[in-house]
Amino acid sequence: MNTNDNNKSVFYGWYVVAALSFSTFFVLGVRMGFGVFVSAWQEEFAVGVSTVSIAASVGWLTNGFGQPFFGRLTDRIGGRRVIAASLLIMGIGAIAMSFVNSIIGLILLYGIVISMASGGVAMTPAGAVVSRWFSRRRGTAIGLVAVGGSLGGMILIPFAAYLLILTDWRTTWLVFGALILVVGLPLVLLVVRSDPSEVGLRPDGGRALTDEEQVHQNRHATVGPLYVERWRDSFRSRPMWQLSMAYVVCGVTTAIISIHFVRWAQTEGISPGTAALAFGLLSGINAAGVITIGFLSDRFQRKNLLAGVYAVRALAFVALIVLPGVSALWAFAVIGGLSWLATVPLTTALTADVYGLKHLGILAGMSNLAHQLGGAMAVYLVGLVFDWTGTFDYGFGAGAALLMVASLTALSIRERKLSVRYSPVSLGNLSTDRATA
Repeated sequence: MNTNDNNKSVFYGWYVVAALSFSTFFVLGVRMGFGVFVSAWQEEFAVGVSTVSIAASVGWLTNGFGQPFFGRLTDRIGGRRVIAASLLIMGIGAIAMSFVNSIIGLILLYGIVISMASGGVAMTPAGAVVSRWFSRRRGTAIGLVAVGGSLGGMILIPFAAYLLILTDWRTTWLVFGALILVVGLPLVLLVVRSDPSEVGLRPDGGRALTDEEQVHQNRHATVGPLYVERWRDSFRSRPMWQLSMAYVVCGVTTAIISIHFVRWAQTEGISPGTAALAFGLLSGINAAGVITIGFLSDRFQRKNLLAGVYAVRALAFVALIVLPGVSALWAFAVIGGLSWLATVPLTTALTADVYGLKHLGILAGMSNLAHQLGGAMAVYLVGLVFDWTGTFDYGFGAGAALLMVASLTALSIRERKLSVRYSPVSLGNLSTDRATA
């Protein structure tokens, strides 16, 4: 394959984006589909919603704690190896799910094995890889990878609901595992490269630099004022905390819906199949929303867009409370779809803009840890409150309030002062200034 970026060929980075988009298609589609199986597992294992929610909570925790590890591993050995190994484990784990015969087995296999492996496939390593391939169009490229997750929700969740009607939950997980191993894994191995230099290219295209040219470029490279040589130093500045705190709320609200949306619909007299279709619509709208947000983020301040995304999602949660059953279902699908995964490219790109690429893997991993911790707590607590009260309104109301706090937090980031896009400084001068400070 010709990997050169010229008038007659496509920049190879876009093939990497496509392959990673397919991997997130399977991973996020499978993880977001958990809610489809809740009723089946309640019946199979004779337990309540809160008990099934333990498996989801453990999964979000395991996935979260794995994110910094996978991010660090991506920085050290490259994203291709991390993603391929994780897909292999996840595919085998999904097949093994078809043999689970107890709630403990569900917690161990889904909550630990599958959830840990999925952390090595999703946006932490994928975002780090794509950020190395793209500079000028980083937001667009990361957004396209996130679209894979949206399409996974749009296609795989209704597909899972349909398979449940035709067969059972065990067969559905067997099919999931086969798809990951037969389609997702080979695509990553054949197409993905961790860095453009592996195929003789530079970010955004063009031939790789000679050693002499590379030394010259490093000497004159520009970074943001908060560029870090050590990843821990990022936590000495406000943007890392602002992004992570807002991302906690993202985790809380996406987890509530991913796990409890179908069960909420059933309390409103809506069938699981219809709820799955609505979630599919949400994901389809989100695919267009993520592409649009990624495109806009390369042209406008990312923090303003991020604040807007959180505010729109808050409105979607309010709709679940104030509108009647079916109207709430479709209103949430449309309004929520405009904001669902749009936080991902914005958060990852902002982190890269402020702190640089050197430790982007582990920095994205730390943000995702915050995201998953929020989700883990929310999944269990909302399930517990539902078992006590018989309504999800309290959980939805808390989600809406937290989203408005997240919106204001994102808006307070001083992007024009701290991002390499608006306040670039010479890496050489920055290192000298810090050495003499």
